[in-house]
Amino acid sequence: MAAAVAATIAGCGLGAGPAPGGVQLTVTRDFGARVLGRSTAPKVRGAETVMSLLLRNDKVTTKYGGGFVESIAGLSGGQEAGGDPLDWFYYVNGIEAPKGAAATNVHPGDHVWWDLHDWSQTDDIPAVVGSFPEPFLNGVEGKRLPVRVECAAAQSGPCRTVIARLRALGVPAAVAAIGSGAEPDALQVVVGGWTAVHGDPSVQSIEQGPRASGVYARFATNGQTLTLLDGQGRTTATLTAGAGLVAATRDVEKAVVWVVSGTDEAGVERAARALQESVLRNRFALAVTASGAQLPVPGASG
Repeated sequence: MAAAVAATIAGCGLGAGPAPGGVQLTVTRDFGARVLGRSTAPKVRGAETVMSLLLRNDKVTTKYGGGFVESIAGLSGGQEAGGDPLDWFYYVNGIEAPKGAAATNVHPGDHVWWDLHDWSQTDDIPAVVGSFPEPFLNGVEGKRLPVRVECAAAQSGPCRTVIARLRALGVPAAVAAIGSGAEPDALQVVVGGWTAVHGDPSVQSIEQGPRASGVYARFATNGQTLTLLDGQGRTTATLTAGAGLVAATRDVEKAVVWVVSGTDEAGVERAARALQESVLRNRFALAVTASGAQLPVPGASG
């Protein structure tokens, strides 16, 4: 369960090699709702793994021979009062790591994010948006990846907004039509109203909810409504005209894809304008209402 937390017993990175620069470390709970710690300059000593970085900068307990994080800052996994499972998960540059924390090296510029959350709906959330501008700046495993923006309409306002936001960060972004074919190892950003983009296999899983996509929101097939869920899969809001969504998932070929979509063109534009570090920080995904309200996804329980 939760390979992202179960660190393989491979040691904790004991400092051999140069220390990675520009690293960030964030610790939150409840899908980013509560920040427990955030450092833009955590202590590093030589080469680090995700596990050694955490141990060096926070109060941590482990089990299974040091290969599994049991608690951070005094907060442990286990079960919530209602019996739902609760554990620590981590992301590097907004991407769920395929290996355990002790086997994942930290590279220059990496944003390492640990979150304690309920996984009753899914233990596989492949990507999140709250480390923006990652993974676009520093990529995956120390390798910067090409970025491909696929737009329902290349000259539309939302498409231009997304490209402008990325290029302002120094991220070169190629532009293509929706469904024009995958580019190996590219980060894909799909931009357009849901009715225009949902036929793309890379994003269809969002219609099926978090068990399929890792995104706690669902567009109706007709694109007219966007249903937001809490961590237990319960509906917190149903948005209609003018609503937008910024989310990340993994496509059928296991490539990371970001989705900037909405119930209509106005909603897509609101989602595109939300591509800002200050807006997306610590969000697993983000919805924007017709009034401009920014709603974290998953939403608060109750």
